[in-house]
Amino acid sequence: MSIESRHIQLMDTTLRDGEQTQGVAFTPTEKVSIAKALLQFLRVDRIEVASARVSEGEKEAVSQINQWARQEGFADRVEVLGFVDHTRSVDWIRSTGGSVINLLAKGSEKHCREQLGKTLEQHSTEVLQTIAYAHEQGLKINIYLEDWSNGYKDSPDYVYGLVDRLRHSPVSHFMLPDTLGVMAPDEVFNSFHDMCGRYPDLLFDFHPHNDYGLATANVMAAVRAGISAVHCTINCLGERAGNASLAEVAVVLRDKMNMQLSIDESHLVRISNMVENFSGKRVAANAPIVGADVFTQTAGIHADGDQKGGLYKTRLGPERFSRTHSYALGKMSGKASLKKNLERLEVELSEEDQKKVLARIVSLGDSKQTITTDDLPFIIADVLESKSYQHIKLLNCSLNSGLDLQSTVSLRVEIQGENHQATGAGSGGFDAFIDAISKVLKKYDYRLPELADYEVRIPKGGHANALTECVITWNCGNELRKTRGVHVNQVFSGIMATIKLINIQLHEMKSSAE
Repeated sequence: MSIESRHIQLMDTTLRDGEQTQGVAFTPTEKVSIAKALLQFLRVDRIEVASARVSEGEKEAVSQINQWARQEGFADRVEVLGFVDHTRSVDWIRSTGGSVINLLAKGSEKHCREQLGKTLEQHSTEVLQTIAYAHEQGLKINIYLEDWSNGYKDSPDYVYGLVDRLRHSPVSHFMLPDTLGVMAPDEVFNSFHDMCGRYPDLLFDFHPHNDYGLATANVMAAVRAGISAVHCTINCLGERAGNASLAEVAVVLRDKMNMQLSIDESHLVRISNMVENFSGKRVAANAPIVGADVFTQTAGIHADGDQKGGLYKTRLGPERFSRTHSYALGKMSGKASLKKNLERLEVELSEEDQKKVLARIVSLGDSKQTITTDDLPFIIADVLESKSYQHIKLLNCSLNSGLDLQSTVSLRVEIQGENHQATGAGSGGFDAFIDAISKVLKKYDYRLPELADYEVRIPKGGHANALTECVITWNCGNELRKTRGVHVNQVFSGIMATIKLINIQLHEMKSSAE
């Protein structure tokens, strides 16, 4: 069923409904920062920033937001949830300099009867009384019909009766929430199609929740049925399973339904990161649009296809969100994945060196699932300076360390075709390894030189799972020698650097003997 393209308002309720997420409480400064970002940079049409009469801290935050909004021309786009309490919510909002109240009425007969103990007539009279006072005080008025989804299903006549009593009052938007997230797309479409057809002169908003993981699909159904605005949150924050994700809704409405929106997509990820940091609720790496990994290709065949003709690219490209495409390096990597990353680093390698580097990446991928572009210079440097000497091979090595306990090592090595086992102890894992390997090397009249320096580092901006590079400077008599080891474990990076030196010196001993 085709539908005509039209403008859909996005109302962000991160600062109100999103703050009802378990464990989330924004400070006034954080609230102001998020509000400014939403309106000034992301350009959402409206924001809901608080519930009236919650706390003095909330009042301070709302006052600061409203003061800024008035100066910037956004005053009528900042909304506060209010209650059917005649003057109290209205006066609270007015005292903060607010211009809009989102009045919370009962959208289901069961809530009205069992929670309030009132009839439709009694409740609607009190709602109209609060509306009249808000209008008298100069506020713009929207109204929530709380639990509308269950109310419409269980007692549609109650819903019609409430809307009939309010439709001629000064209400701008009738906001219909799926408060408990119980609707499926066909139910959303049928109910909104009925409401929009029955009341063509009213503006309806849809306020979805994501309890069944259907929030975005439900938004599509509501828009298809004719609603004019959708409520969302950044990062899907909200009670229980959260609200609809603003990023998902925005992209789906544009790409899949050809709707017109006000928002600037290039700021979605930056604001997602801001809310993630302030809320303490982490975004899944595979979350659509804003997840850390969603524009990363892992399989080598995908990188190959993109290189040969953009075969795996879609309209959902990273550039529109101020992001970049990346190609993960690991055990599933191919030549194309490596080439893409080398291009990004502006590094050229011969075909032979690319093969060596790729082999090392695949090997590391067994112990570290993904190698980043930041890790790659370490690997390149390590591979290019490595010689093909195989006088000593580390076959196995087990480390045990504990707080205030000596570290122990058990290892198995092959030297010139012969297997050896040894154990060692020391003040740390590397010290224990040196003790163990020295016992083996005595049999070959070889003694490790003294350490002159030992440096461990990770890539700039690296994460806790970044590769570790260890560069050891050895005091080899008349000269200092440096060897490098790269591994996901910093102790093993030192061990790799040590094995490299042993290989070099065993080779020199063999050559001089010949």
